[in-house]
Amino acid sequence: MLVFRYDKTFDGLLSAVFDAYSLHVFPEALIGPGEPEPLFTERVHDVVTDEAHASRVWRGLERRLITRARSMFVYAWHGEQIGGDLLMLRCLRRVFDEGGGVVADQGDPDMKALHRLALQVSHERERMKQFVRLQKAADGTYFAAVTPEHNALPLALDYFIDRFADQRWLIYDRKRDYGYYYDGTSARRITLEDDRGMIADKLADEWLAEDERQFQLLWKNYFRALAIPQRTNERLQRRMMPRRYWKHLTEME
Repeated sequence: MLVFRYDKTFDGLLSAVFDAYSLHVFPEALIGPGEPEPLFTERVHDVVTDEAHASRVWRGLERRLITRARSMFVYAWHGEQIGGDLLMLRCLRRVFDEGGGVVADQGDPDMKALHRLALQVSHERERMKQFVRLQKAADGTYFAAVTPEHNALPLALDYFIDRFADQRWLIYDRKRDYGYYYDGTSARRITLEDDRGMIADKLADEWLAEDERQFQLLWKNYFRALAIPQRTNERLQRRMMPRRYWKHLTEME
């Protein structure tokens, strides 16, 4: 069994594709740094992530695929599915060997699985755009915690920059322990050391700005006033708004 070891980045995966064609062999498994080799491994090739190689592979995709089809691979990568990288490598091989039309082949289990994974990530991105709630902290910075099933925050970043361009904000993925801080000009990825217990599902009352505290109280009262207990349909709520988002929503307290 031939195994490729790479750094588990998207550029690293594209570099693995480059190496596979250069060596005229394709791996049966992909592993990351420090991961044990599968049983019956005969050879391990260490992929060196090379920006030039990755760019060359991507330019090859640009010649074969329209933007929407290329984005499918980007979305699938953010799905973080076990074995998803090997699935993508097999699909990329078909694209390069047979042409871009193969992405529409829903009779191929790999292409079908790739479409499904990309669609799941796309849905996660849309849910983030709908359900992220920014809370104003005492220092004027707006904060929101998220715990998406898929790593969709980078895909939704442009939306938040455009939507909240006049505010300083931090959206933090608690599940993956990173976030993006926007200073009013640009956003940068950060990781916080939570030594004061600030990174929670919602900001604690002590960290809220006074007008934010009053606004949340008004919003909860408004939400209760509109609700009709006899018509509560939690099953429908869960379908329209996955339960994992509830803990971040003021109105669901």
